[in-house]
Amino acid sequence: MHHETPLIGTIVVGLVVAFIFGALAQRLRVSPVAGYLFAGVAVGPFTPGFVADRELALELAELGVILLMFGVGLHFSLRDLLSVRKIAVPGAIVQITAATLMGMGLAWVLDWSMLAGFFFGLSLSVASTVVLLRALQAHNLIETERGRIATGWLIVEDLVMVLALVLLPAIAQMANDGDGSPAALLWPFLLTAGKVAGFIAFVLIVGRRVIPWVLHWVAHTGSRELFRLAVLAIALGVAFGAAKLFNVSFALGAFFAGMILGETRLSQRAAEETLPLRDAFAVLFFVSVGMLFNPTILIERPWSVLTTVLIIVVGKSIAAYAIVRLFAHPHRTALTVAASLAQIGEFSFILAGLGVGLGVMPEDGRDLILAGAILSILLHPFIVSVIERERKEAGGLSEAPAPASSAEEAPNPRIVLVGYGRVGSLVGAELKARGRPFTVIEERGDFADAARNDGADVIVGNAVDDKVLQSARLATAAKLLVAIPEGYDAGQIVQKARASHPDLTIVARAHSEEEVEHLNRLGAHNVIMGEREIATKMVSYLGAR
Repeated sequence: MHHETPLIGTIVVGLVVAFIFGALAQRLRVSPVAGYLFAGVAVGPFTPGFVADRELALELAELGVILLMFGVGLHFSLRDLLSVRKIAVPGAIVQITAATLMGMGLAWVLDWSMLAGFFFGLSLSVASTVVLLRALQAHNLIETERGRIATGWLIVEDLVMVLALVLLPAIAQMANDGDGSPAALLWPFLLTAGKVAGFIAFVLIVGRRVIPWVLHWVAHTGSRELFRLAVLAIALGVAFGAAKLFNVSFALGAFFAGMILGETRLSQRAAEETLPLRDAFAVLFFVSVGMLFNPTILIERPWSVLTTVLIIVVGKSIAAYAIVRLFAHPHRTALTVAASLAQIGEFSFILAGLGVGLGVMPEDGRDLILAGAILSILLHPFIVSVIERERKEAGGLSEAPAPASSAEEAPNPRIVLVGYGRVGSLVGAELKARGRPFTVIEERGDFADAARNDGADVIVGNAVDDKVLQSARLATAAKLLVAIPEGYDAGQIVQKARASHPDLTIVARAHSEEEVEHLNRLGAHNVIMGEREIATKMVSYLGAR
């Protein structure tokens, strides 16, 4: 018996084809994102063969955005958001205005109406959440000042788009009917602003009490399955509630839920539990974008496509760079922010669909927006990589001050500790009590601050990165302690440290017998498995018989 299963078919085919094209892109030393986009084109309606359900793909992609924004919220505290408000708020507004005006200029050349040009320009002004965060995470920039500015900038853009999605239908109705007045826009604007403010207040006042309490209660049940389910329920539930009750975007609701949860000690574990789903649905997002793309636009309107891409990649970047420099931030910060925003994504697709649906923008406008999105997303990893390579060659590896190489080594040999979470902080406290100098490599800002408070030299970054690991000066260290819970990352760190320093003593942490064997095989001298140590200690209390 044959069953129609469009949901299963879309997920299975989307992931399988994305894997094939992603692996091919990786083999060709191209970003896997390019492979995912071409996978979407391959299963889309404009190419022969299997055609996935486009509507289902877009809804699955929305789940990916929700989970991704929840993960960002886990690592982006309210303090971080407020710390960049002076640059993120005016910067995002000025950059949106500049990009919108450039888009309206192209629309004027194409002989579209002013309102069509406004929809078109606004669609080119807002960056993709998924693409920006993937780029920042790939270069370990989320926790840096540059990463916080770029992410805060993106949040402001999202807030502006939330307001725009409410106001634009009213504007379009006024233009089509030829009646109404600017006063008619005041009520929708105030209503939307009030709902957004109400949602933020609700989350900060009620959510700050309820969300951590629920998660701590679940954690104390000891059920990993229930904890994982609780994290997903909080992320998806708050996002859905925000959209239904407050008319706030799913992404913004998930971001604030993650930000509240990020203030608790369970944030790292919550991030680990949602990571596989975030990755899978992020892939489906890129596949869904590829499905919308009609390649014939490249042949029919090549100059319009090129101009659209230049507005996104060059025009927006120049505007963002100038604004950041105007606020007296360094050249490298301005470059990173400008490069991060040189693409468009999910809100652009929503605005394009709204403009066509309201009858104010031609379908050619939507095709140009999709072409600009595809090409800018393809170019974006290369742009960010070039900027980061130029920055590293110019000097400066990490945002945090590296340990001073000119300082004399203490009489006690120095220890390098990777990770300052639950286990790492206990190790650090013991090292401090013994008076042992130690260097901590930690990518989370709050954990890095805790290590500094305990007297450690701190390097902010991911120890998997060769340059970050080298900056810890392993040659002058007595031991390397790898206290992170991720077995795969720990294995890479151990392997790289052993290859560069064969005589270094390495102690690592594991969660299973398989991880113990894996880390021993890669070069760790001692691997400690928590369950085994607990069992040994419990048996020691039995006494002799």
